[in-house]
Amino acid sequence: MFALIRLEDMKTSWKFFTSVCILLFLLGSCSVYQNHCLADAQEDAIVMMTLQLDASNVTRRPIPDTLFGIFFEEINHAGAGGLWAELVSNRGFEAGGQNIPSNIWPWSIIGDESSVYVVTDRSSCFERNKIALKMEVLCDSIGSSNTCPSGGVGVYNPGYWGMNIEEGKKYNVVFFVRSTGDIDLSVSFTSSNGSLTLASENIKALASEVSNWTRRELILEANGTDNGARLQFTTTKKGLIWFDQVSAIPMDTYKGHGFRNDLIQMMIDLKPRFLRFPGGCFVEGDWLGNAFRWKETVGAWEERPGHYGDVWKYWTDDGLGHFEFFQLAEDIGAAPVWVFNNGISHNDQVETQNVMPFVQEALDGIEFARGDANSTWGSVRAAMGHPEPFELKYVAVGNEDCGMPYYRGNYLEFYDAIKKTYPDIKIISNCDASSQPLDHPADYFDYHIYTLASDLYVRSHDFDNTPRNGPKAFVSEYAVNKTDANTGNLLAALGEAAFLLGLEKNSDVVGMVSYAPLFVNTNDRRWIPDAIVFNSSHLYGTPSYWVQQFFTESSGATLLNSTLMGNSSIVKASAISFQTNGKDYIQIKAVNIGEKSIYLDVAVTRSIAKFYLFKKKVLTSTNVMDENSFSNPEMIVPQESLMEMTEEDDLMFVLPPHSLSSFDLKDSANIIKMPLAEPYKKTSTI
Repeated sequence: MFALIRLEDMKTSWKFFTSVCILLFLLGSCSVYQNHCLADAQEDAIVMMTLQLDASNVTRRPIPDTLFGIFFEEINHAGAGGLWAELVSNRGFEAGGQNIPSNIWPWSIIGDESSVYVVTDRSSCFERNKIALKMEVLCDSIGSSNTCPSGGVGVYNPGYWGMNIEEGKKYNVVFFVRSTGDIDLSVSFTSSNGSLTLASENIKALASEVSNWTRRELILEANGTDNGARLQFTTTKKGLIWFDQVSAIPMDTYKGHGFRNDLIQMMIDLKPRFLRFPGGCFVEGDWLGNAFRWKETVGAWEERPGHYGDVWKYWTDDGLGHFEFFQLAEDIGAAPVWVFNNGISHNDQVETQNVMPFVQEALDGIEFARGDANSTWGSVRAAMGHPEPFELKYVAVGNEDCGMPYYRGNYLEFYDAIKKTYPDIKIISNCDASSQPLDHPADYFDYHIYTLASDLYVRSHDFDNTPRNGPKAFVSEYAVNKTDANTGNLLAALGEAAFLLGLEKNSDVVGMVSYAPLFVNTNDRRWIPDAIVFNSSHLYGTPSYWVQQFFTESSGATLLNSTLMGNSSIVKASAISFQTNGKDYIQIKAVNIGEKSIYLDVAVTRSIAKFYLFKKKVLTSTNVMDENSFSNPEMIVPQESLMEMTEEDDLMFVLPPHSLSSFDLKDSANIIKMPLAEPYKKTSTI
C-alpha cells in the first residue's frame, strides 16, 4: 500500500464508485447486485482523519534537550555478561562467598581426583577479596607412576554461557599466579568441550619468579571462531599453583573502554540525551547488605570485591562500576543521571536520624564525578585515567521508595546536603506528582509504569492536567508488561508509541523519558519484555526498541500545535519541527491501533513556507503478536523510503493497520528533485 496518495484522485475514485452503485440501483438491477454493491461500499468505506497543524511561531514550544534517553540497570546480565565485555565469569573466585571451601562455579575442573585437586583458600594478595583458587597437580609428565593426560589437567571458565571467540581477533588475558615450584602452564581458548584449540600460549617460570603473587599478561590471537568457547589453564607438571583475578577481554572494545561494540552501537543509534544508572532495584537490594555500593566498584578492577545482587539473583564482579558508568555516558554523548541508595532496601531501612553516613556516601560519589583532580575522590577518578571532571547534573535519591516510612525524612537530608554543596544539581524525588503536588522540594519527580497495551495507550493523557509550575516529570521506567507483550511484540510497541506521543505533547512538564529494561541476555530472562535481546555473539531489537528510534529527533526540537480531527480511540498523532544540517523539517508521527487503514489529511496552517513529503518510515506487521527473534531478527523493523511530491500534491498519508508511521516534511526551498527511491530497510547489526 502506498503511504502517499493524491487527495483529488481519492475523492474522484470514491465519487465514481458511489455513482456506479446508484446507477445500478436506479436501473433496477437485481437485488443481488444491489446488496453486493452496498456491502462492498460499507466494507471498503474510506476512514479519513485530519491533522490540523499550526506551523506558526506563536503556538510552537521548545522540547527539552534531555527528553529521550536510556535507563541502564544491571538486570538480566545486561552488564556482567553483556555490555561489559569481560569474558570471564567469577574472575576472582569470590562469588561462592568468604567461607572456605566455597563454590567456584562456573569454573570447572579438567581431570579426575587422581590427577588434580582444586579448592579455594584465603591466600589472595588483595585485601578486599581474599579468596583465591589453589590447584594441586597430583600427576606428572611422562615417566612418572601417575602420568598426566596428554592435554594436561587444570581448570576452565566458560564465561557467561560461552565466550564469543572470533578468528583473527586478539584478546587480552590477565591473571595472578603463584607457586611453590617451577610452573609450565598452558593458557588457551578452546571450543566448549575443549577438543579444539582456538588460541594458546605457554607460560614458564622458575619457582623464584612465582613464589609470591605475580601478575601475568598475554595477548591471544584466535585462529578459529566459536561463540561457545572457554578459557582454560592446564599443565602436566606436578606441584601447587594458585590463581586469582583472571580476566579475558577483547582488545577491540568501544574506544578501548571495555564496552561490547555491537551492544553500545544499539544504544548510540537511539541518540540518547541522558543515561540513568545503575538501577533500579539493583541500587536498593532486597537487603541493604547487598545493595550497590559505589566505593566498592572503583579503583583497579582486581581490587574490587564484587557483590551478589540479591534482587536479580546473580553475582557481579563490578568491573562495570561507578567510573565505567560515567565513562559510558560520556562515550555515547549522554548526560549522566546517577541513582544512589538513600538508606532503604526492599526489606530494611535506615532511620532518618541515622542516615547521615549514607548522605556522605552520596556527596563523596558526586565529588568522584565532579571534583578536581586534587580532591579526595576526584584524585581517585584522575588516577583511573580521567583527570577532567564528568558533567554530572542530575541525581536521583533512591528508586521506588516513596512509600517507605523513612523516605521523606531521608530524602530531605540528601536534598539539603546536596543543594548546599552543589546548588546546580537537579534532584529527582521518587514520589509521583503527576496528579497532586509534592510535599517536599524537588527538581524532578520519578514516574514508573508497567501495564497493558490498551491502558498505556490511554495513559498518553496522564500529564495533560499536571501542574506546569512544579517539578518536571522524569518518566524513567515505562513499558507494556509481559501479559500483553510476551517477550516483545508489536502490540506492546504500539501501546508504548501512543504513550510516547502523549509525553512528547506534554514535554513542557515531562522533562526526561526512558524505557525499561534496556537489555536482556537470552540465557537469563529475569524480566521480560526488554528493548534489546542478545547472547554471546548476536543481538536484535524488539519492536519496542524500534519505536524509540522514531523519537531520535525529538529532544531539543520544537513541538508544533496539532489537533487530530476524528476517532482518537484508534489514532494518536504529534508533530515537531527540527533542523538538520541547517535545513528545516516537520516530522509527523502517528500510531494506528485499528484494524483498517486510516487516511490522514494534514492541513498545515499559518506557515509562509510550503512543505513536501521527503521521507516516510513505518513499523508494522501482519499480526500484532509478531515478535523478532534470533532466527528472524528483522521481522518487525522500520521500513524507510524517500519520496518526491509536486506542488499539486496534498498532504494525505495512509496509516496502515496496527502501525507506527512518521513522515518527514521538507521546506520547499530545500527540495531537490529526484526520482522516486526504492524503499529500503533500516535494520539492526548482528
